[in-house]
Amino acid sequence: MADDRKKYPPPFSLRLTFEERAILERAAGNMPIGAYVRSRLFDGAVPLRRARGKRPVKDQRALGQVLGELGKSRLANNLNQLARAANTGSLPVTPETEKALREACGDVREMRDALICALGLPVERRP
Repeated sequence: MADDRKKYPPPFSLRLTFEERAILERAAGNMPIGAYVRSRLFDGAVPLRRARGKRPVKDQRALGQVLGELGKSRLANNLNQLARAANTGSLPVTPETEKALREACGDVREMRDALICALGLPVERRP
């Protein structure tokens, strides 16, 4: 059986003091350290790789299931329809109710984005 996986050279190792490592991590920000070092060494001319992020996901399958259930629940869609009906006047509501509906829509969007981010996937930004 032929091994079709891409071969990589062995990793390069560099020992740093705790202080040097802390400086490097601060400079990298949200980037993985390896990606940051490559971007600095090669003036950003290195192709981007899929990053896993700094925090590992304990149970990626369960997290994916939660995201799927959120999508299947159509909760966000139903909240959006209620907000639209409130906006057009077809559903008489008070300003406080309309505000609560808008906040609920935003909360659902934040939950969705947090789940997608936790899975290491790109979050789609909407206006």
